[in-house]
Amino acid sequence: MSGKTVRKAEELRLELARKVAFFVGEGEKRVTEIPGLTLHKKTGPTAPCPATYEPAVTVMAQGRKRVELGRNVFIYDPARYLLTAIDLPTVSRVMEASVERPCLAMSLKLDMAVVRELLSREEIRVAEAAGERPAMAVGRTTPEFLSACCRLLDLLETPEDIPVLAGMIVREIIYRILRGPEGARLRGIATLGDQSQRTAKAVAWIKVNYAKPLRVEELAEMAGMGVSTLHHHFRALTAMSPLQYQKQIRLQAARARMLMDDVDAASAAFEVGYESASQFSREYSRFFGQPPMRDVRMLRSPEAPAMEGVG
Repeated sequence: MSGKTVRKAEELRLELARKVAFFVGEGEKRVTEIPGLTLHKKTGPTAPCPATYEPAVTVMAQGRKRVELGRNVFIYDPARYLLTAIDLPTVSRVMEASVERPCLAMSLKLDMAVVRELLSREEIRVAEAAGERPAMAVGRTTPEFLSACCRLLDLLETPEDIPVLAGMIVREIIYRILRGPEGARLRGIATLGDQSQRTAKAVAWIKVNYAKPLRVEELAEMAGMGVSTLHHHFRALTAMSPLQYQKQIRLQAARARMLMDDVDAASAAFEVGYESASQFSREYSRFFGQPPMRDVRMLRSPEAPAMEGVG
């Protein structure tokens, strides 16, 4: 980028940080009136936290975050947005934040129907995918991309304009992503018949039906590919096998039930599909570092380290 472009990008990043801080207010999270748009704020670093990231683009206006997907590590900050193309179980944490300079972010869920509609236009040329990569990536925040993000937030001051203008600006944000180097990831997931799209269909089935028994042969048949081919592409997109993916989704769902609904460990285990409470306890301890109820008590404790919110 030229010096002028760099300065413009920096100005827009500062403007975006001001807008996120203003609209999120005193809280840590605001689900806005704009469909799919959530604002986040953290005033200090957080402990590593297992969380499932939905298909979305997350823009860090201020601060820095780290996301681990299997052995892949993604770090994003005001110069780099995070793109997630399918539901992915991760471990993430806020790296840089303070009361004076909080971590500020906006997260916008991706509508694959809009992605497909844009891809159908002849004018849009998407870069070829550079080999098999995970369905998560970081991309550069250009002035054009940041400008669209700022204009989307501006609509929160004029809610009456949201039904007419929000969709147009969201399309522009998706368009900017598709035109960049990371656009190939979205194209593969959104293109019907593509191996990535068929694998994403299998991922989505597990996400919705995680409590049901998983038969990989039936999953492969649903995706229209052989078992070994599914395993290969599934691991390429998610950095884990179908069974590992299901296990992480189950454990995170069980943790949420115990934490938010005061469900005991055995009940949570059976609700998410485990047939053995002892197996659940063993796998939970390996994944979260301690047994279920001790983990939940610690999370509820006032002395517990702050947990990172998705975004």
